[in-house]
Amino acid sequence: MDYKNKKFFIYNGCDRGLCLRGCGRQDRQLNTYDWLADVPGNAQSTDLVEVQFKNTRKGYYHNVNNLDLRKGDIVAVEANPGHDIGVVTLTGKLVELQIKKANLKSADDIKRIYRIAKPVDMEKYREAKSREHATMIQSRQIAKNLNLQMKIGDVEYQGDGNKAIFYYIAD
Repeated sequence: MDYKNKKFFIYNGCDRGLCLRGCGRQDRQLNTYDWLADVPGNAQSTDLVEVQFKNTRKGYYHNVNNLDLRKGDIVAVEANPGHDIGVVTLTGKLVELQIKKANLKSADDIKRIYRIAKPVDMEKYREAKSREHATMIQSRQIAKNLNLQMKIGDVEYQGDGNKAIFYYIAD
């Protein structure tokens, strides 16, 4: 798959997206510097992977299919309901440390990665993303018509378009 022409992430000269190395560019906000990236066997030490979605929303997932995942890969992950599309931002031992930092209590909170995103997944993702702005404008209008004292800042559709997250500010 030719990732150079995808608008989902910035191409950095690596063969599969953002650079794998810990010294690579940090194109996304709040990335963890992967200082273990060059240690042999680091990626095989755990099946846990950190995946980032629109803006700075991140989640932690099990790589149950033992996919060869690298930083920058676009993956389809389990969501409730359906699936979502995100970018791998961290693999290996550091993911376990990030999970402790995020204070996830239960292993049930960690869903799984289905696969590296296929072209059909990316098409559905683009369709869902194309609806975000219009949905945000419409939801702002509805809030205004109902005299709700709230400011809707953003809307994020899940990768398959089955669910939307509304980001808002209100008292």
